[in-house]
Amino acid sequence: MDTISQNLFDYLTEHYQLTEDQLEVAAAKAEEEDLTMEQAMVGMELIPPEGISIALAHNAGTEPMNLAVTRSTPELLKDLPVATMSQHQVLPISRIGKTLTVAVDDPFNVIALESVASNSGMKVMTVVVPTDTLQAMVKDRLSDTPTNDGENLEETLSQFEQDEEDDLLNAVQTDNYDLEALGDDEDEKPVIRIVNSVLIEAMRRKISDIHIEPMLDGCQVRYRQDGILVAAGNPPKHLYGAIVSRIKIMSNLDIAERRVPQDGRCRVRALEKEVDIRVSILPIIHGEKIVMRILDKSNLPAGLGDLGLDSYSEEAFSRATRQPYGMIFVTGPTGSGKTTTLYSALQELNDPETNIITCEDPVEYQLQGINQVQTHAEVGLTFASALRSILRQDPDIVLVGEVRDKETATIAVEAALTGHLVLSTLHTNDAPGAVSRLRNMGIEPFMIASALILAQAQRLFRRLCPACKVATTVTIPELQKNHINVDGLEFESKDIFKPGGCGKCNDLGFKGRGGIMEIMEIGDHVKGMILKEANDAELRQVAVEQGMITLQRAGLNKVFEGLTSIDEILRITSSV
Repeated sequence: MDTISQNLFDYLTEHYQLTEDQLEVAAAKAEEEDLTMEQAMVGMELIPPEGISIALAHNAGTEPMNLAVTRSTPELLKDLPVATMSQHQVLPISRIGKTLTVAVDDPFNVIALESVASNSGMKVMTVVVPTDTLQAMVKDRLSDTPTNDGENLEETLSQFEQDEEDDLLNAVQTDNYDLEALGDDEDEKPVIRIVNSVLIEAMRRKISDIHIEPMLDGCQVRYRQDGILVAAGNPPKHLYGAIVSRIKIMSNLDIAERRVPQDGRCRVRALEKEVDIRVSILPIIHGEKIVMRILDKSNLPAGLGDLGLDSYSEEAFSRATRQPYGMIFVTGPTGSGKTTTLYSALQELNDPETNIITCEDPVEYQLQGINQVQTHAEVGLTFASALRSILRQDPDIVLVGEVRDKETATIAVEAALTGHLVLSTLHTNDAPGAVSRLRNMGIEPFMIASALILAQAQRLFRRLCPACKVATTVTIPELQKNHINVDGLEFESKDIFKPGGCGKCNDLGFKGRGGIMEIMEIGDHVKGMILKEANDAELRQVAVEQGMITLQRAGLNKVFEGLTSIDEILRITSSV
């Protein structure tokens, strides 16, 4: 045992009055589980977790610290690259002049401290904290680090304003790209570093889509954050062609073809996770526009209970998915979370006794234990033809990505009537609209009434940032002016908020999204109205009488819970 370890060991045994028997058991545990002696003693609860950090601080001649009472400003977190903080588990907590104080769990980790000093260009002082606390705080602080307008991306772009275009034809294609490993190479080509910075920044900010667009006299990067596009940076115009080529290479696309649209996929690793990226390239007058959809399976809810729905919506949807056969339609505009809802239902239904087959265009998330079919219209594998083949595969549950035409709708309805549970989507504004859409496709009302067990419409709302939301007031005349049904509303005693703006939400006032649902269960009364070919308004009235909560009322409930604002609900429900 070296001097430091012996001193640490002596300090712990003296201050926590450990017996020889306890030490022998701890030594055996350490050897058996490949732990340090100190970790074994903590695991046996012979010493508290903070005991090691106190002893380490004592031996290093520094001070232990309670990290929970500190607060790192956004500017301070910029003193170290994210990769350095994550790799070495250090967190900057203060800076005075050229001296940077960082929290560490091991003050004798010379390699980490030298790396911090090198990357920050400052003299480094340390305070010692427990390992678990430090890891949690590093993860939390990095996830909250503001990157307003793509500051990290801008820093990368500023380095390459005058660089010449790279020759990317010799780049190696692979199925997986480790962005952080590539970024560690100081000699990495500028375009590769730019693309990596764009992707890492998007993953850190939990962006859903990346738009890279050529313009007349430049180009721009925009991120879709919580459903809203925000500017993120402007790469040099003369590098745009190389950026497009790099992304095509990553996605196994033809870099020589610039006249027709192309679609591809790639998988990247960064920030301790792996995500799929769906790439779409569209020729426009100034070049090729790129849109990359980030598909992060770690963000996919494990079941309906994780969607954050109100109790009525969750119970009604769960009740429908437990039916042995019938048809469930999830409706809403593009980007309203329909696929996420259906995947959540499938994951809840997925078990070894159930044969689940999906037909999608495209397959967004690959789910373990579920058979997924990718349509290819160019070779005749459409939704209708795939669905016919699927029904010969003895399925219990079938998911059809979208019902677009009469042929697909007819097959889906017949499947629901012959003992299969069919889930699918339609592009309608509200739940009653699913019935009229099926009628317009040529499906007979009696077949709709027999097959349909639930129609659901949904929207995604932006959640108010809890750190900066501001209390406000609203009056009934203001609500009525915006065509909000105020019947039965009692909100005078409820707290209502509007967005503020702070570093944690990039000054947007919103952070994250949630869902609202309008669920129309097809009971006997509603079936009778369908057979009478009632219009949407008549179906809505009956459904509300049977307990349906409209999208607008579901949104107002979220306002009263302090989760979002009146303006946000008006924005997403103005069409219903």
